[in-house]
Amino acid sequence: MKLISWNVNGIRACVQKGFLDFFKEVDADVFCIQESKLQEGQINLELEGYYQYWNYAERKGYSGTAIFTKVKPLSVSYGINIEEHDKEGRVITLEFENYYVITVYTPNSQNELARLDYRMKWEDDFREYLKSLEKNKPVILCGDLNVAHKEIDLKNPSTNRKNAGFTDDEREKFTTLLNSGFIDTFRYFYPELTGAYSWWSYRFNARKNNAGWRIDYFVVSNSLEDRLDSAKIHAEVLGSDHCPVELVIK
Repeated sequence: MKLISWNVNGIRACVQKGFLDFFKEVDADVFCIQESKLQEGQINLELEGYYQYWNYAERKGYSGTAIFTKVKPLSVSYGINIEEHDKEGRVITLEFENYYVITVYTPNSQNELARLDYRMKWEDDFREYLKSLEKNKPVILCGDLNVAHKEIDLKNPSTNRKNAGFTDDEREKFTTLLNSGFIDTFRYFYPELTGAYSWWSYRFNARKNNAGWRIDYFVVSNSLEDRLDSAKIHAEVLGSDHCPVELVIK
């Protein structure tokens, strides 16, 4: 089974930049997006053979997620059942026979870490949500987690130590998530690969110079380890400031 996750940074703009070409070419069983940046009725994506599930932020043109799947899920839920967190369209959970698939757009801590305290609460609540699902069946989590976990995961770690996405606090929360029983699938296959990034600033020719960050992930329950087949970052795919990431499981 092939899964794709992509922060499209506005699905309407991304469609104008080749989204549908990549969607058809990659032929994923489950395709998740983050930062759709629209409200219901603002786009009509004709994706033949796929069921579509969308979660919209209350605020217009902000956040938002979607999942497109060839197999109809047993159940669908939106958010994590905490009102404080569920106004921004950040989470969709699909239940399948043998696991859950969750797409998430993790809150950014923002300039001068204005939202770091909220982010810390989100991290704890979201981890509890994942662990509650795991009591029933394994979890496949994907999305823009807005954190580069280790120094290997961004081009310039020394100058970003106190910036959103690479603070000690955010990195420690990701470590806590993994220690609670999850696998960072890309690092599982490529523990020491450098220069592997999924997001580049639009400034300073960052993408051309590959001055990026790896902040888009597939994270799975430890119990799925023997089913992991491959992981990939599609850095060649344009259309957003992020690129798609992939997981294949048996």
